[in-house]
Amino acid sequence: MNGCAPGEIDAGLSQEILAAVSDKFDSQMAFTMDLMRHASLRGQEAEAQTSLYTALEERGYAMDRWAIDVDPIQDHPGFSPVKVDYTNALNVVASHRPCNHRGRSLILNGHIDVVPTGPLEMWTHPPFEPQIEADWLYGRGGGDMKAGLCANIFAMDALRDLGLQPSAEVYIQSVTEEECTGNGALSALVRGYQADAAIIPEPEDEMLVRANVG
Repeated sequence: MNGCAPGEIDAGLSQEILAAVSDKFDSQMAFTMDLMRHASLRGQEAEAQTSLYTALEERGYAMDRWAIDVDPIQDHPGFSPVKVDYTNALNVVASHRPCNHRGRSLILNGHIDVVPTGPLEMWTHPPFEPQIEADWLYGRGGGDMKAGLCANIFAMDALRDLGLQPSAEVYIQSVTEEECTGNGALSALVRGYQADAAIIPEPEDEMLVRANVG
């Protein structure tokens, strides 16, 4: 008996998990910076998503990749009408499916698309050439939100390094079209990716936000 209530994690194990995350910090930072080098502006996300797909496939996940299709989502109340071409608006989902499902499932969601760079002359460094200065990471798409995407992946890596795995399904989602419409996440939902809970590690001043408008 470890004295933990149902759903709680033993304090010692919690520290082991945190240490496993910290041990991967340099690898996680390098992975994040590599992903930032892909200029995944609206309509140009395919290259970054292909890179991410490969990295997740190498980790042994069940993989899914598709371009947003308007037809299945256009009648959903969350749909936003668009006139842009979604050919390169690829969504990627990596699925962890345990042999014996127990407990509650989880979605780890993040978006790969980034906002425009604005005038290049206002940048100290090229926006898609990430730089670290005084413990700050600079570059377009770092905080919003490729760092969060990578945190999702490396959280699962840390568990695996300890010989652990979630006892229920976990879906690591990298979606497009967050900056403009939200149709990327909607497409994943309509495709059947649902869970008991979802975590979206957007930078929110270190606050936990349970809901949002939009």
